[in-house]
Parts: sequence; structure tokens; C-alpha cells
Amino acid sequence: MENNNAYKGYRGAALSVLKNFKAPVWSDVDLITPKGTYSGIILPRSEKADDLHIVLKMPIGYNIGILAEAVTDIKVKGQKEAIYKIPEKAFPVDPNKPNIKLLGTGGTIASRLDYRTGAVIPAFSPGELYGSVPELADYCNLDTEKLYGVFSENMGPEQWIGTAKAIGREIDKGVQGIVIGHGTDVMHHTAAVLSFMVQDSPIPIVMVGSQRSSDRPSSDAALNLIHAVKTAAESDIAETMVCMFGPTSDEYGLLHRGTRVRKMHSSYRSTFRTIGDIPLAKVDRNEITPFSDNYKKRRKDRNVTINPVFEEKVSMVYYYPNMQPDIIDSLIDNGYKGIVIAGTGLGHVNKPVYPALKRAQEKGVAVYMTVQTLWGYVQMYVYDTGRDMMELGVVPLANMLPEVAYVKLGWALGQTHDLDKVKEIMLTPIAGEITEREPSNGYLIFQGGIPEVEEFISKYRK
Repeated sequence: MENNNAYKGYRGAALSVLKNFKAPVWSDVDLITPKGTYSGIILPRSEKADDLHIVLKMPIGYNIGILAEAVTDIKVKGQKEAIYKIPEKAFPVDPNKPNIKLLGTGGTIASRLDYRTGAVIPAFSPGELYGSVPELADYCNLDTEKLYGVFSENMGPEQWIGTAKAIGREIDKGVQGIVIGHGTDVMHHTAAVLSFMVQDSPIPIVMVGSQRSSDRPSSDAALNLIHAVKTAAESDIAETMVCMFGPTSDEYGLLHRGTRVRKMHSSYRSTFRTIGDIPLAKVDRNEITPFSDNYKKRRKDRNVTINPVFEEKVSMVYYYPNMQPDIIDSLIDNGYKGIVIAGTGLGHVNKPVYPALKRAQEKGVAVYMTVQTLWGYVQMYVYDTGRDMMELGVVPLANMLPEVAYVKLGWALGQTHDLDKVKEIMLTPIAGEITEREPSNGYLIFQGGIPEVEEFISKYRK
């Protein structure tokens, strides 16, 4: 494959065009095509990328690909230095500031882009983080430890258990707060399971991630990290929380309770929402504003309960019309110990599934019901459907979110397979996963286009 150091990653048609116009990577160029002129820096290509496009980083920070065969001229205006490493600066230590530990599991909370492979490489040492986000030193003395380096979707029981144990070790050492860097896709699962595995923490445990990596101008990484570190250092909320953007603007972040939070948009920076309640607090660079006093408070002792267990043979089933009983039967046949169903309405499934539910009951499989509406409660006493399922051993879980029910059931079955004891654990609120009622402002979904909603949001739209 034709390639050399001056044209990193380029080959085929794209390489020929760059060589023809003597425009190596990192050249500051005007790239001319019949559709217009594009200005920017020629970036290296990933080794796995195609050979048809030239990639430019535009002055606004975004990358675009230009079809090589459409390029009629390239005017080279200069050359930029290729910087692959985040500059490190010694993180300053102030004896008057709290000691915070950042545990890394993966994600792109602070990162650089390796253009050779196209991978985002996280900045993780205190020096790298200080070089990237120097504001962190305003709030604390920061130490870091990389527990894992996995994509969010690869987080599971092994990582949950290891993270819970690491939290216990750090609390015992005397840190004043813990931040956990995590990919956003399943952050709400990890936040929930840590709420059960780590109980009565004396300090804040703050999970944080970013929707957009640090090389993008719209990245939320730095501000999320600043807010999370400030929360860990200064907040008196001693719970497992998720700290992410509040509005889509850069105004403030929100702190969400670990058992009531869910990722609700694939790409918005303000993707995380508290479901069935209101967030715990608002945080910006200057202050933390609790929305109520209904939270566990920071303490000076080092007492904490770490219970890092999980039964992996647990599944979550999203009910859909015409679902067949073999879905449940297959789980039973494959040795699953617990099933969480996200049912319709108040917690329903169709009658053809009933024989499979009866078989699950006979085989000693723990089956629990949640609602796929997310907001609201399972109410299985209202209709015959619900009462019939309860007779088949299905247990309603009030307003516990489906994902929270899944991790709590795995955690409960990790302690015992006695179904009565499992039921007691599941129905006993531990970290706000079940609440007596949802506040009137705990369910707000604004529908665009409605006059009164449009009038309201017009005051805040940026």
C-alpha cells in the first residue's frame, strides 16, 4: 500500500490528489471543488478509513470529508504542527483543599484524537487532566486511577463489582469525594447498581461522562468534569449521582439520583433526565443549589457498606404485542434465575405468555413487573390481567425503572436464591428506587408546537 509519513493514512485516489498538489497532512489549505472552496487543516486518516476522501478540520472545529476526485486545486497556505499528546502540567497541591479521587472506567471525558487509528485516547493522569482542564485545581487536589478502559456497552458485573470495591478502598483511605469517569450509554445502569452495592456512603460519588469528545467545539466534556469535581469536593449530598448537562446550553449541570436517572436522547448533551422525580441539585462553576433536602448528607466518618455481588443469569424483557411464550421459555431453559418485564400500561402482557409465566413460577424463577412508560406505577390490582399475573408469581415493582429493577434483581439474587428473601430485598427501598408518590413536577414532557409551550420555551431557547 502506497503511503508515507507525510501522508499518514492516505492511499489510493486521495493520496494521489494530495501528492499532485504537494499538500501533506497538517497543511493549512484552501481545497477547491466545483461546489466551492473549503478551508482547513488536512488531517491524517484512520488506517481503517476509505481511500476516496480528504479530511479537513475546519476553523470552527468540525471535521468534513471531501471526495478526492472532486478536488480541482489545493492552495497550501502553511503547515501546522502535529500534536498527538496532551501537554502535562503538575497538578498543584493545596493542603486546604479536599482530596478527590477520579476512577476511570472508559469514555471520553477528557481526550485527544489519534488520527492514525481514528480512536479517541483519554487524558487521564492528573497532569494530563490539569493540562486539559486547569480549572479542576480551583476545587481540589486530584488523584486518578484507571480501573478499566472499556466502551460503555461493555460495562457489566465484573466492572461493577470492581468499581464498588475500589470505592470502598478510597473511602477507607479518607478521600473527600469520588468521581467516576464513564461512557454515557449505560451510565444509568452503573449508577443504579452502585447505589445498591455501595450503601450509606459518607461522601459524594459522582458519575460523569461526555456526549461529545474533547476534539469537538461543542464538547461537554470539560464542563461536565468541572461540575462533577466541584460536586465531589464541595457538595453535602452523599449519594451516587450522575452529573451531566442540564439545558443544551453551557449554563449548568444537573445532579441526578443514581436510581432515578436515565439517558433519554442519543446525542443531545442534555440527555440525562430524572424520571418520576426532580433532580437532586443544580451545579455550576460557582455554586451547588439543591432542589430539596431529601438526600443523604455528607458525614465525617468512614463507615460504608460495600456489598459487591451480582447474579448474571438475570434478563430484562420488553413486552410487545403478539409476544410469544417461547421468549420466557427460552430464558427458563437457559437457567435464568430472574426476569424483569417492562409491561404495557399498568404492567400487562398478553394471555399467550401466561403458561410461560406459570412455568417460571414452578421452576423458581423470580419474575418482576415494571412499566415501559417509565413514568408512573405498576398497578396490577386494577384489571383482571394484572391480578391473574400476580397469581402466576409476577411481583409488581411500583415505580422502579426497568433498568434499575434489572440491576437490583441481579444484586438481590447475588445474595440469595430464596425467593421470599429476594422479594423482601426488591420491595425494600434502599436508594430512592421506589418512592411513595411522584411529585406533580416529576412528569413534564413539553410537546413542541403547542402555543403555551412555544411561548414558554421561546424565553429560554438559545
